[in-house]
Amino acid sequence: MAFKIVRNDITKMNTEAIVNTANYYPTVGTGCDSAVYKAAGYDELLAYRMEKIGVIPEGDAFITPGFKLQAKYIIHAVSPMYMGGGEGEEEKLRSCYRKSLLLARENEIKSIAFPLISTGGFGYPKEEGMRIAVDEINAFLLNNEMEIFLVVFDDKAKSLGQRVYPKLEEYIDQNYVENKYEEEYGEDSYNYVGSAEDLSEDRAIERRRHRAEETRKSEREIFGAAGAAMQAADTFPSAQKPKLGSLFKKKSTKKSEDQQPQMNAEMMVPMEDYDECDEYDSDFFGFETEHESKLEERMRHISDTFSQYLMYLIQDKQMENAEVYKRAIVDKKIFSKIKNNVDYHPNKLTALCLCVGAKLNLDESKDLLARAGYALSPCDKTDIIFSYFIENKIYDMIELDIQLEEHGLPCIIS
Repeated sequence: MAFKIVRNDITKMNTEAIVNTANYYPTVGTGCDSAVYKAAGYDELLAYRMEKIGVIPEGDAFITPGFKLQAKYIIHAVSPMYMGGGEGEEEKLRSCYRKSLLLARENEIKSIAFPLISTGGFGYPKEEGMRIAVDEINAFLLNNEMEIFLVVFDDKAKSLGQRVYPKLEEYIDQNYVENKYEEEYGEDSYNYVGSAEDLSEDRAIERRRHRAEETRKSEREIFGAAGAAMQAADTFPSAQKPKLGSLFKKKSTKKSEDQQPQMNAEMMVPMEDYDECDEYDSDFFGFETEHESKLEERMRHISDTFSQYLMYLIQDKQMENAEVYKRAIVDKKIFSKIKNNVDYHPNKLTALCLCVGAKLNLDESKDLLARAGYALSPCDKTDIIFSYFIENKIYDMIELDIQLEEHGLPCIIS
């Protein structure tokens, strides 16, 4: 049955059971534990725990009524405190999921909502906690029927979602929708402003402004500092316009202005006859010293396979392999196959997740994907969402997965 990751308050989930992150002794902790007790009825639930449950070891689970909650039951998973990973925390955390699911099955529960156990006040790393949750839930669903939700709701997740969503909608509109219009009606049709049934005037103007900015960006990339100054000359008030002639200091000459010949393309003075300009010399002359060695390094990897280039990028960014596959929420076994087989060909979703895990920029991501025969398509909303997250340096696979879910797309983690 279904397994979904959602952004919600777990106490408001309309499921038969919810899971709480509990302490091993009968007391109320912070975060999820406190929220559940308050919503269910603090005194009533605490009295039940003290009288009928008592002390329970880490990694175990017990069940209570839901009291005032919508859920009929609360399954309390006694969560391990993260002490660095060397004290059996992973096995205890896995046990929390396993035993909670077994309790749900024993009580014939058909739907259940989990928090991301131990990743709040108990300190477990979020990405690793997510990987363990996904492993255990998927393993359970191989042989059991149940509707399972993994609920992500904390201040960080809430604020990130509110910040990402409106800008992501605009990004999808500018990329996916525009591409679809051009595909259907031709390249110029997206700038057309027609009747009320067509695009609104404001949106058409916004798209023209976006196209103009893209054009100016291309000009700056082509012409460097000179292009930037040309743009400034067009956009500054006339009294403040910089003179393009001030970009370069011409070597002194004794000819007066009226003796100077009319310049044309054939009479342009070679670059070597100019002194370095005061303000823009780094744009014109600093490239070699700053980037030459880096460029040579990249050129040495021009024929790398996906595996080789990924390993190079990870090393170049001074990251650890475990850091990358955990952030990407990619299984360690799959990552090992990629690492140990230079010709390994991952599926596209795995490749995209590794772009996020390695914190690649958009150009690096496109380059890496191309080595596996993939591209970021402007006609695919999943690709558009990945592009947005990568372009904006939001390397959060959990939030990305939630956005896929909220846009009606297949999730990656679940």
